[in-house]
Amino acid sequence: MADILVVEKLAKRFGNLAAVNNLSFNVQEGEILGMMGPNGAGKTTVFNLITGIYPPSEGNVTYKGRDVTHLSAASRCRLGIGRTYQIPRPFENMTVFENLLVGAEYGANLKGKEAHTLSTEILDFTGLLSKKDWFAGKLTLLDRKRLELARALATHPTLLLIDEVAAGLTEAEVEKLLEIVKAIQKKGVSIIWVEHILMMMNKGVDRLLVINGGQWLMCGDPQECMESKEVQEVYLGMEEA
Repeated sequence: MADILVVEKLAKRFGNLAAVNNLSFNVQEGEILGMMGPNGAGKTTVFNLITGIYPPSEGNVTYKGRDVTHLSAASRCRLGIGRTYQIPRPFENMTVFENLLVGAEYGANLKGKEAHTLSTEILDFTGLLSKKDWFAGKLTLLDRKRLELARALATHPTLLLIDEVAAGLTEAEVEKLLEIVKAIQKKGVSIIWVEHILMMMNKGVDRLLVINGGQWLMCGDPQECMESKEVQEVYLGMEEA
């Protein structure tokens, strides 16, 4: 299976702090790559480097065989790299439908009927169609999370970065979001998914990348990674007796 994303020796320093340090990994077409690590491990910084929010101090990001390391965030979005944020920040005084139109028109570069059609399809897909005329600020937390996913999908990504979309939800709500993410994968979208909920990573991803201190720790079968003594010591705070 071909790689849709290749990250090579990526580094990001803020003064003397190395938030990401010599990190390399790949994402295959159509897979969900989970990413875990303790707070401060550098996960969100990695997302910001992939999407062009931050320029790297070192290293390269290759997307679909093209070096995008120095492209702007807007350019990467239009090429097909979309993302969500851990804390949803929709346009609260706009309707749910209008929120998606922004993504469709400025992210996917669609106009008129095409933007309306895509937005309607995504709202139906994410279970928000009945609330399309609601103001985004009136939504429940679960629906705000759905909207966060829907807005990212409106940019028409082929690679979607999901940042802790399940945070703060009940177990039943987490299951609903897991169904949506798996359905997104079935549409052919490759995904990098950061999450602290172990069940989501175990059930939802094809491979798991564990990082610590901005560095690669382990990557492979999710269950094997979670059962690794090294990962448990770093991530779960457990020490071998």
